[in-house]
Amino acid sequence: MRASRLVSLLLLLQTRGRMTAAELAEALEVSVRTVYRDVESLGASGVPVYAERGPAGGYRLLDGYRTRLTGLTAGEAEALFLSGVPGPAAELGLGSVLATAELKLRAALPSDLADRGARIRQRFHLDAPTWFREPEPTPHLAALAAAVWEDRRVRVRYRRWKTPREVTRTLDPLGVVLKAGRWYLVAAAGGQVRTYRVGAILELAVLDEPADRPAEFDLADCWREQASRYERGVYRAEARVRMTASALAQTVYLFPPAMSRAAHEHADTPDADGWVTTTVPIESVRHGCVEMLKLGAQVEVLAPAELRDRVADTAHALAALYARSEGVRPQQPAAGACG
Repeated sequence: MRASRLVSLLLLLQTRGRMTAAELAEALEVSVRTVYRDVESLGASGVPVYAERGPAGGYRLLDGYRTRLTGLTAGEAEALFLSGVPGPAAELGLGSVLATAELKLRAALPSDLADRGARIRQRFHLDAPTWFREPEPTPHLAALAAAVWEDRRVRVRYRRWKTPREVTRTLDPLGVVLKAGRWYLVAAAGGQVRTYRVGAILELAVLDEPADRPAEFDLADCWREQASRYERGVYRAEARVRMTASALAQTVYLFPPAMSRAAHEHADTPDADGWVTTTVPIESVRHGCVEMLKLGAQVEVLAPAELRDRVADTAHALAALYARSEGVRPQQPAAGACG
């Protein structure tokens, strides 16, 4: 373990340049004291690593020094083959590049590691899109990815959900993200970082202007924060409901993740009939009605009253629609029904 950590420390300094002890400790998941000892060990073994003092200091390798300790372990080779994503790579215009890189990797590896990589590919497959959803057309994705890579500003005509439905924006593209089979663009506009669905871009023009990219921007951190903010912001109300224990278990499959998590977190102890009372977040009364009807007669809305009335109206409309009346056409669904 220590030998592997020393190699990792050396490769970190070689690829990233100067790093502080704290940065190395975080990357290696060890204490700062361990980093001090490891750096001393590298120096004692002849590796030209030295420390720079001061606020902007840290450890670095002597200019021009490069190690040849880049051999892959069996696990590392397997992980590289497992990380192959031919579908998304092709959408980005990198399908042939990825295939060529994989061929070169297999040719460079010892035969036993190349065979292990082939076995991984035959036994594990990544299918990113969710069930029951056709792939969303993204004709501008490849050009957009190129603009992100080259730090070029773009002008897009974009279709959004609110009026005016179509808008034109000049954006500083910061990255693209594949989430549940859909591509999203993370970009800066008007001093704010926003997210745009690539499939909603109607026209794209790559401008001959450099994009303004913040020096400390981290795409993964930004996406996590944006996703969390969206989830917090989309649910603007709450519903108090009672449901059977069986329905509570089904929420994992029928409700959006945030609603299901809340239903389990807030659920009280089942009563004598096996019903639990809990609170779930909802986007709106209409949204809450649609979600509650997924559980049928296994859920009862207690509050808000408007949601309870909406679900009741829908239930009455369904009962009327399916009533067995000879020669009598059922009444039209109530105006307050979901839909």
